[in-house]
Amino acid sequence: MEFTIDQVALLINGKVEGEGNIKVNRLDKIQEGKPGGISFFSNEKYENYVYETDCSAIIVSENFTPNKAIKPTLIRVKNAYVGFTQLLEAYSQITKMQLTGTTQPCYMDESSTIGEGFYRGAFSSIGKNSKIGNNVKIHSQVYIGDNVTIGDNCIFHPGVKICNDSQVGNNCEFHPGVVIGSDGFGFAPMEDGTFKAIPQIGNVIIEDNVSVGANSTIDRATMGSTIIKKGAKIDNMVQIAHNVIIGENTVIAAQAGISGSTEIGKNCMIGGKAGIVGHLKIADHTNIGANTGISKSIEKSGQTILGYMGFDFKSFLKSYAVFKNLPQLQDKLKELEKKL
Repeated sequence: MEFTIDQVALLINGKVEGEGNIKVNRLDKIQEGKPGGISFFSNEKYENYVYETDCSAIIVSENFTPNKAIKPTLIRVKNAYVGFTQLLEAYSQITKMQLTGTTQPCYMDESSTIGEGFYRGAFSSIGKNSKIGNNVKIHSQVYIGDNVTIGDNCIFHPGVKICNDSQVGNNCEFHPGVVIGSDGFGFAPMEDGTFKAIPQIGNVIIEDNVSVGANSTIDRATMGSTIIKKGAKIDNMVQIAHNVIIGENTVIAAQAGISGSTEIGKNCMIGGKAGIVGHLKIADHTNIGANTGISKSIEKSGQTILGYMGFDFKSFLKSYAVFKNLPQLQDKLKELEKKL
């Protein structure tokens, strides 16, 4: 695909300095830029490449002042990194949404419906009484169960499984291997030491603009719903248990695990391999560091929590400063004991 620099500038609300009718067809790293490519400059460490690159265009911040002559056309925006991100998003959506039609063999029950502009890849399957919106892209080996509702402009990458009764909003993306609506981990201990499975009869509700990374799982509720609210972003290999609620615009990094019936607030950031036990409430705007364990509710918003088990960021750093010196402190303690 080719676009003029003027068209790109219009897309990201930028101002062109130079030849706007030049065509670009590629996104390049600034240090590897070639004619026909477009890149961006936001880190001062890379400023020398601005003067050396062969890119046709560079996105820069509006306050950037060059100290040498520049060959490429500049597109000035308020924030170059944000501007280039907008361009990447647009490019990604255009390329992902191009596919249409049906690749055989695939299956859809006659009781289900799908809107306009769809794509159905080979070996995909859609069960009974499911309703799918417009411009939905269902890639190969995707399974969509019975009584599923899906909004518009969603993308299901290969191998995604959307189990019975799940509800998905608009503009959602599910990467390869995602499982939505599998049974929650519910087992009742019996007198003889065995465990009896508790039927999981609830569902999963995923609101608009949610992204779920590869091989992540979101379990159906025991009763009621597991809910992922609008704008949430979930990384690869994340486990979200039954009846969990994830707040709006919360971000969860890879290998984090959230136990059943925990409620995460909005605009939280949860680091990789963090673990949160069940039946807790995490306040809005909480930042939980990588490998942190959370065993009690966090009621005050805006905190940064680190450690295992997790506690206040500043307290953790002070404690760690002591902890790493424990061998020397122990030696000094032994010397004092000898003197006494």
